[in-house]
Amino acid sequence: MLLHHQFVRMAKKHAKKLAIIDRTTQSKVTYARALIGTLILSGKFKKYDKGYIGIMIPTSAGCALASVGLLMSGRIPVMINYSTGAEENARYAQQKCGFKTIIASRALLEKIKCPVLDGMVLIEDIMKEVTTSDKLLAALRSKLPASMILGGIHRGEENDTAAILFTSGSEKDPKAVQLTHRNLGSNILNFGAHIHLRESDVLLANLVFFHIFGLTCNLWVSFVYGMTMVTYANPTEFQTISRIAREEKPTIMVGTPSFYWGYLQKSEPGDFQSLRIMVAGADKCPDVLREGYRKKHGVTLLEGYGTTETSPVVSSNTPEFNKPGSIGKVIPNVLVKIEHLETGEECKPGEVGKILVKGDLVMKGYLGDPELTAQSIVDGWYDTGDMGYMDEDGFLYHSGRLKRFVKIGGEMVSLVRVENVMEQFLPENAKCCVVEIPDDVKGSTIVAAVNMEINKIAILRKMARHLPNISLPRQFFVIEEMPMMGTGKIDFRTVTALVREMSEKPDAS
Repeated sequence: MLLHHQFVRMAKKHAKKLAIIDRTTQSKVTYARALIGTLILSGKFKKYDKGYIGIMIPTSAGCALASVGLLMSGRIPVMINYSTGAEENARYAQQKCGFKTIIASRALLEKIKCPVLDGMVLIEDIMKEVTTSDKLLAALRSKLPASMILGGIHRGEENDTAAILFTSGSEKDPKAVQLTHRNLGSNILNFGAHIHLRESDVLLANLVFFHIFGLTCNLWVSFVYGMTMVTYANPTEFQTISRIAREEKPTIMVGTPSFYWGYLQKSEPGDFQSLRIMVAGADKCPDVLREGYRKKHGVTLLEGYGTTETSPVVSSNTPEFNKPGSIGKVIPNVLVKIEHLETGEECKPGEVGKILVKGDLVMKGYLGDPELTAQSIVDGWYDTGDMGYMDEDGFLYHSGRLKRFVKIGGEMVSLVRVENVMEQFLPENAKCCVVEIPDDVKGSTIVAAVNMEINKIAILRKMARHLPNISLPRQFFVIEEMPMMGTGKIDFRTVTALVREMSEKPDAS
């Protein structure tokens, strides 16, 4: 399946149906208008260099249609993170992928105080250049049969790159992930079959499209199935998102636990009750968050798992098969193997090892880094860098990043496990991040960063009932504004740097 071709088919099938309800601009776009818009943009994009073109536009009708228009013109969208260090990220993407043109939004640049960089073309200026004849020609083309429209746009093959996304960079410099039409398309269809998506669904699309969770599970899921997408540019405006959910009555929503916490706190009872499927991913989902949605909105928050390199969905709980605490069953047509860290043998049920994934969802590779690609994908198996285990019922469990395991006293300690236990005893609205710092005697010491002052002795006593002594944090540091990624995940890399700096001060707590 070619994604832009599937969009054309859905646009012809659902011409009068709303494709996008853009709550940022208060505009509504039918599939017929969306098709005209993408045809116009496709023509405008053809005057730019072939190959990669950056996109730096917030979650909106404009970003969605520009993404389709680029594929129609034979260009490849490079999705640029504008939430943190936009200027740096734009230059990094240009250098890493070797391109110049970036389609950006003037309104966004002004809001985030990012200068217009060399190679940037503003979408507002492109739209001003659209003539009446452009509109008439695109409208006439949109009336043709789907087969004729498809013949007039870029064809390509399923193994062509459909998007470049960058890994979060929470642990090291971002990697440029090449995802093909086959990668994204297969993931959407398999995830959709797993969780029972329908073309009649209304999807609340508030995640950023420069993150794989938003690109696949907001933008392309909607267009591949012919759904209605309700977009809003800022997922951190918790009260506004809650109001939109109440007014638009979406049936599908995906998000990160960090964002779901905000919606839970700022929503009124029942705001999210229209949702039949609500999935949390990209970070661990605490039991108290699941219980909060059940009590306040009467909905079940399902947990799933994925990675940028797997397009992203690997597993998810479903309404029929839901085991809270797990990350669900593996989606159809995907293989998962748990490999023993030392022996390389396949682990038994309940035994923790490396999570390996195989199937059409696995990326083409890291752009410009064949060595890292070869290290990450061996015989078709992608090493996620995550640790976990499978239970006897086929449910997958996530135990944390391998890099978030630390060896202390000969034992492998999961920092994520320590966080999970600590969170049970923290005050409301408290966040924690457990990291390791160097220790001259033991090699490593576990410490905790929290966003407020807490009763450390009381917390440690409670944690000691659930964890061995070597897993207990030896120090606590207060970081009132916990560094976050644009996706709502805690930035471990920055937290670790801050904590190490604080630990070196004479008055370290």
